[in-house]
Amino acid sequence: MTTQLQASRISRAGAFIEALSRQDFARMSSALDSAVELTALLPPGLREFHGPAEVTAAFTHWFGEVDDFELAEGEVDRVGPRLHLRWRARVRAERLGEGWFAVEQQAYVDDDADGRFSRMVLLCSGYCPEGGAR
Repeated sequence: MTTQLQASRISRAGAFIEALSRQDFARMSSALDSAVELTALLPPGLREFHGPAEVTAAFTHWFGEVDDFELAEGEVDRVGPRLHLRWRARVRAERLGEGWFAVEQQAYVDDDADGRFSRMVLLCSGYCPEGGAR
């Protein structure tokens, strides 16, 4: 794989995290292949989402249906042929309880020939109250 192609893949993945930082779920959706599959290990257990609408709805629920949102960190790298994306956010939402919560997710992504995400495997920390309280 050429260095230019690798840089382009990382740039597209960075745009996905940038869209997340702006809660721009339509832009996030445009990075997804029409047959995208997301397998997510969440604190309640393993969940699967199929297609851009389901995947976008999951991200919208996690990060859009909140009162306040801040992306604290985000990074993109490669692991062999896969993209590795990691982000940490701070959120406040009535459904979570009082105060701010930190949540971190890591995803390993396969992309198609057009650079759209075709498969994502995601690990989520869950919403953790800031300050270590349970």
